[in-house]
Amino acid sequence: MDFSAISCYNDGMEAQEKTLQRPPVWEGGIAYSLAAILSVLFALLVSVILGLAGAGEQAQEADWFKYLSFLLPQLAFAAACLVFFRRSKEPVRSIYRPCKWQFFLVALLLQFGLLFSLNFLNRYFVDLLKLFGYQPTMEDSVPTLTGWDLLPALLIIALLPAVFEETLFRGAVLGSMEKSGWGTLPAVLISGALFSLFHGNPEQTIYQFLCGASLALLAERAGSILPGMLAHFANNAAILVLEACGADLAGLSVGASAALYAVSGACLLGSLIFLLSGKKHRKGGVKEGKQFFLTASVGILVCAVEWIVALIGGFTA
Repeated sequence: MDFSAISCYNDGMEAQEKTLQRPPVWEGGIAYSLAAILSVLFALLVSVILGLAGAGEQAQEADWFKYLSFLLPQLAFAAACLVFFRRSKEPVRSIYRPCKWQFFLVALLLQFGLLFSLNFLNRYFVDLLKLFGYQPTMEDSVPTLTGWDLLPALLIIALLPAVFEETLFRGAVLGSMEKSGWGTLPAVLISGALFSLFHGNPEQTIYQFLCGASLALLAERAGSILPGMLAHFANNAAILVLEACGADLAGLSVGASAALYAVSGACLLGSLIFLLSGKKHRKGGVKEGKQFFLTASVGILVCAVEWIVALIGGFTA
């Protein structure tokens, strides 16, 4: 038997497998597109079922429908993450690996700063849109939050997004960018933009981008998405609790507003300084970017259409 021929054949097969192997960003782009497609399909399925039942418009005012509208994207995220883990062979524990405790403290300070010192940028953006006839619609989509009704809201609107959105955007998408050798700056900014676009809400575009980029930087610095999960949950939970309490930050006195912005601004600045220092960040550009944007293009297109439709809907409301 000619063992040298067999060895050459095996070497050739290994070389062929390496040439056919896709870069890590390929799988990250697929996960992004799959999450966008499934979100739309799930929503269409529910709309068809309600339409056949003759309860379309009435159901949209019910709390169960509002909860379902928040739950469906999370199911899409979970499915996309499962596909990502299966295709990429990425160990789940590598996404949820532990990190130093101080990153959890920084995560809370960072999110406090983002929520109270930079969220006002959205108000200016919405006010600008109002000058052209835009009508905000966010308030209509929130279910009842009084009493015990706050608990299911915290679970579905705060906890589940913290788990599945961080797993998808910072675990799969950002993680695949890191493995492909993207520079820290482009990886943080592009993943933040994709996070913002996915939400399809013009009223939160700026804030979602800042949150997405900041959480990406946090994940890069910590080497784990766990602190980002805590920050994400704290952000959503704080918004729900403030809404449940009827807190109106816009109605604060000048002194109280100044104090709130000063403290939150200090938290944000200190957190960013900590995250940007102490570790050498990767230099470089968008390596294998064509492969990523090729597989993510469907998701980007779907999310862009949803964002435009939401914007037009605000002008025609």
